[in-house]
Amino acid sequence: MPADPPTDPALRRLLDIQRETASITPPPDLKARRDALDRLDTMLHTQGDRLHAAISADYGHRAYPETALAELIPTRAACRFTRRHLASWMRPRPREVGVTFQPGRAWVTQQPLGCVGIVSPWNYPLFLSVGPLIDALGAGNRVMLKPSELTPRFSALLAGLLAERFDPAQVTVVQGGPDIAAAFCALPFDHLLFTGSTAIGRSVMQAAAANLTPVTLELGGKSPVIVAPDADLGRTVRSLLVGKLFNAGQTCIAPDYALVPQDRLAEFTQALLSEAGRLYPRIADNADYSCIISDRHLQRLQHALAEAEGGGATLLRHPVHAAEAEAARRSGRLVPTLLVSPPPDGLLMQDEIFGPILPILPYRSLDEAIAFVNARPRSLALYCYTDNRDIERAVLSRTMSGGATVNGTLLHCAQPDLPFGGIGPSGTGAYHGKAGFLRFSHMRGIYRPGRFSGFTTMVPPHGRMTRRLLPLMLGRRVSPPA
Repeated sequence: MPADPPTDPALRRLLDIQRETASITPPPDLKARRDALDRLDTMLHTQGDRLHAAISADYGHRAYPETALAELIPTRAACRFTRRHLASWMRPRPREVGVTFQPGRAWVTQQPLGCVGIVSPWNYPLFLSVGPLIDALGAGNRVMLKPSELTPRFSALLAGLLAERFDPAQVTVVQGGPDIAAAFCALPFDHLLFTGSTAIGRSVMQAAAANLTPVTLELGGKSPVIVAPDADLGRTVRSLLVGKLFNAGQTCIAPDYALVPQDRLAEFTQALLSEAGRLYPRIADNADYSCIISDRHLQRLQHALAEAEGGGATLLRHPVHAAEAEAARRSGRLVPTLLVSPPPDGLLMQDEIFGPILPILPYRSLDEAIAFVNARPRSLALYCYTDNRDIERAVLSRTMSGGATVNGTLLHCAQPDLPFGGIGPSGTGAYHGKAGFLRFSHMRGIYRPGRFSGFTTMVPPHGRMTRRLLPLMLGRRVSPPA
């Protein structure tokens, strides 16, 4: 049996305050929910520079355009999208009533689940904290939020900004390390959303199971890229590298390996190296190129590269001088690296990379590429480059992933009206937009019989009326035995 998770009475008290308040307060109406979203949107608009500065300080350096494009802009767009559609989502929906139960009326309402816990990671600390917060508040819930301990400056700032705008009985932020996170996940929430690694996701699910807390897990895995034989080389290479090197590869849906036609392998790798040099002419002091989050993560990536090279893989690095590569390492950055035909049992082909390293694997036929993807755990994302609609349909219909982008990377995650989530080892459940509203709502079915109902007239002692109606209801011509 696993050891009991640590508990923290102060955490339980925060949850109790939210529960007690919810028990004596009506669920928030449309006006109150829109007001909460407006406060978040205003916070993002007025405090965006401070939020970026805190994230960048936690990283050592994080490019401002990356924070703007991946966090501030899509989070504000999600906030406005939810606000715009909330009235429609909250509206009761009529449902069909069976003939047997006529006359009557049936409908579905969406109720807030109650108190939602959100555990967010360090790689996109704003988008993956405030994004699910938008969905949970839009659905009328109260929220406890646990940001990552690897971004302490951002976490402290977010806690202060939310405390200025929300009563802790509605939204509160919990800060702390792994012990606090474990205690947080062991709380009896009405729903728990966790974003992080697959390994920790298993522990989170186990902790939640003790309270029968439903979970949404957004994990990761190795998101593949299938480059079709007809793919335009120039467009593909640029798009693929932009997605791979964004945030220095520290993205849960970053391309984790690329499957390339064997006869285009040399051309493809050379084009990748050339494009990397154009996108990032230098590395060590480039304000557009982000740092690896911590020295421990940097060492992990360097160890994985050394293991792959020792296993026979060909390493092709960004065209910089050795002295600049060392300067980049000292500044907390890793030079972009291609890995041709890595050992299949190595770290870089077994674990999610989370860095600016791209394994390249040749294939002889599209069937072989699809079979390679299907032989591995289902990924959070899949990318396909082709202008041939038959190939596009074949790849999308014969593979499974949480989401996908065709002729691009990362972009499906930024669409506010698309559900985002994993499948199997890459997660369970989806949110964003309407999917997020439904994820944090209870779909309550309600039936109201008419004043006179055939079903309610068939009560003991059963007599002539029951014997006449039952054949009609059963679709028979012969009356049942008395």
